[in-house]
Amino acid sequence: MNETQVTVIGNVATEVTYAQTPGGVPVANFRLASTERRYDRQKEGWVDGETQWVTVTAWRALAGHLIGSLAKGDPVVVSGRLRVREWTDGTAKRSRIEIDARSVGHDLSRGTAVFKWAAGVRGEVPGGAGEGAGEGAGEAVPGWIADALQARKVSALVPAGGGPAPVAAGEEVDGAEPGGEGQVSLI
Repeated sequence: MNETQVTVIGNVATEVTYAQTPGGVPVANFRLASTERRYDRQKEGWVDGETQWVTVTAWRALAGHLIGSLAKGDPVVVSGRLRVREWTDGTAKRSRIEIDARSVGHDLSRGTAVFKWAAGVRGEVPGGAGEGAGEGAGEAVPGWIADALQARKVSALVPAGGGPAPVAAGEEVDGAEPGGEGQVSLI
């Protein structure tokens, strides 16, 4: 089966959101803004062209890695499968461009980054032994993801499957220790 693979360069336009499907599969989303730059001979300089807005979706391990790695405004390179979602809203037809990400990285033509191996990739576990070891169905959110969210001052921790209103980062959720591995969905 042929799939349309694309690579898009742009900036993270929204905070990365993280959740788990009812089956426990991690998923993260963010909006990407990609603005064309072109040389205008009349103005004798570079000008901004049209901005393309794309929703980026990442699954499983990549979803967790985005939480600890990306912030709004970061320049990124995204590669993955192109999808165009179409729906009807009343009488109006709507569409949205999405990328089912296979790979996401910082655009090093605009800055520098430091790479850290993820848990299980080389047998190393972020934050010490036993923490964040797996990402299978029904498992808790790994502690290193919760720590990354707290570091970014995310304040919306919600117990898996809905539950009470969001609480501030660092507060206890269903007996989970702050930064620990309680059963939570992060949005």
